[in-house]
Amino acid sequence: MARSSTSLLCFTLFSLLLSHACFAQIEQMPQRSQRGGQQRQQHRWQSQCQFQRLNARQPNRRVECEAGVSEYWDIQNTEDDELHCAGVETARHTIQRRGLLLPSFLNAPMIGIHGAVIPGCPETFERGTSSPSSRGYRSEGASSDEQHQKVREIKEGDMVAMPAGVADWVYNNGDSPLVLIAFVDVGNQANQLDQFSRRFHLAGNPHREQKTQQQVRVRSQSRSQLRRESGEQTPNGNIFSGFDTRILAESFNVDTELAHKLQNRDDMRERIVRVRGEDLQIIAPSRIQEEERRHYSRDNGLEETFCTLRLRQNIDRPSQADIFNPRGGRLNTLNNYNLPILRFLQLTAERGVLYKNGMMAPHFNLDSHSVIYVTRGSARLQVVDDNGRNVFDGELREGQIFVVPQNFAVVKKASAQGFEWIAVKTNDNAMRNPLAGKVSAMRAMPDDVLANAFQISREQARRLKYGRDEISVFSPSSQQTRYE
Repeated sequence: MARSSTSLLCFTLFSLLLSHACFAQIEQMPQRSQRGGQQRQQHRWQSQCQFQRLNARQPNRRVECEAGVSEYWDIQNTEDDELHCAGVETARHTIQRRGLLLPSFLNAPMIGIHGAVIPGCPETFERGTSSPSSRGYRSEGASSDEQHQKVREIKEGDMVAMPAGVADWVYNNGDSPLVLIAFVDVGNQANQLDQFSRRFHLAGNPHREQKTQQQVRVRSQSRSQLRRESGEQTPNGNIFSGFDTRILAESFNVDTELAHKLQNRDDMRERIVRVRGEDLQIIAPSRIQEEERRHYSRDNGLEETFCTLRLRQNIDRPSQADIFNPRGGRLNTLNNYNLPILRFLQLTAERGVLYKNGMMAPHFNLDSHSVIYVTRGSARLQVVDDNGRNVFDGELREGQIFVVPQNFAVVKKASAQGFEWIAVKTNDNAMRNPLAGKVSAMRAMPDDVLANAFQISREQARRLKYGRDEISVFSPSSQQTRYE
């Protein structure tokens, strides 16, 4: 998500977007296929987890760049690390005006805010001499024509899903900082390396980011792995920097001077760079239009599948809320039904807004972990484990990450400032089971079952069942103490 001052999805999945629009580009798509019209649940990395106490987390790594800053919540690979157990890493990128997040790709799916460019699919946007009204550029000495795949403009509330191996870039063409939150699902079956995110840079020389990321991995690995890596060279740039310059020149059919520039060995700008000269210009339709073009130059068997697959959906529109309470708040959900790409990624996204002193009903996630990022306000949150122990009772504030493990019961109560969040869940159709309210487990039980289970009267059992006639999002109750 992106936001004008500080916030989030490019659920990226990069995360939820709270700011001005930006351009982005994705260069690969998933290689999984459906069988019999149904997608099988992916196997996830399994971890030995001990949830004695949960924690609200601030980022533990920060990299200053020429035109912004990148912050990371790294997996520590320990039994008491909630992110390690959920298999999800998180990053927050603050991109200044005219800042460009350089192209790269990951070893795991991500959910967030982007456009799409898919290898193997034809270039559908082009500018020639006959279309001067199109937005484009012509570099000196280049052909008068330019071609590239579709690039989308994003706006506040947009969420975009990206498969593993997708190369993406983001450009902030707005007037205020663009903040993106990215959730990287390293526990997904698509990641066949290890339980760490590994970013492969296609441009630039992000040496500080690579060095600190390698240090995090080494600290988390076993002693034998540590010994093996102790003799490894320090990270030294993008993927082209590891190739022989002459081989690289031959691969692109260019001279060695240009091939050397691809390697960016002397570039000290890190991952977010400032666009020089004129504003970055890209061939695109009018600002609002999103035409799905099918005028392809060749038929390679992909056009009717991945090339036209929708990757983006706005998750912040009140009119499209799945649950709305005018006094309590609302919930918007993206899953495999309203954003089919999530079937391949095996992820669900949730956008929640609680008004002043509103409450989210006590509930648990049946089939997924939930990774929460707070976008605004604060709330009191309590989490209970399978032994009935309170493993967290505290305040969640803007900018923090929190993991709720599968089946752990959780309740949220907004402060007087309200509470807003986005969450990534590790299932493409994650299900929530409320414990109170109109569609709750308690409401579905017979009166006598409740009366005998809790040693109460039938009248008290009925009060338990029908005391709340709301669904999941509750309005403030006069009987409850106000949380400050």
